[in-house]
Amino acid sequence: MSVLANARHIVRLPASLGNLCSAEASPPKFVLSQNYPNPFNGGTAISYDLPRSSRVKLVVYNVAGESIAVLVDKEQPAGSYAVAWDGLDRAGRRAASGVYFYRLQTGYASSVRKLVLVR
Repeated sequence: MSVLANARHIVRLPASLGNLCSAEASPPKFVLSQNYPNPFNGGTAISYDLPRSSRVKLVVYNVAGESIAVLVDKEQPAGSYAVAWDGLDRAGRRAASGVYFYRLQTGYASSVRKLVLVR
């Protein structure tokens, strides 16, 4: 199954994929990567690295600052992750074309990035 096949699907990436982190070590720092593809039409993947365990919240917002979709809201161990968003809002409706922001918040760090949805 592709990471983009289900917007609620969270994938913990194995350390053996590239230089994300060694097999025994956590990622060295907190990182929220740019979604890919961007701009996107059907779905996009958002990846992030957690150097230590924490409560994690990943939320998509519209330009008015309103929460559109909550992609992650749970405790996660240190590691590298990828989450898919299919462009649907909380009610399962297709979000309109436009600029959105996604915010990753943990107990120790926070980061925001911009994404573009094109229908």
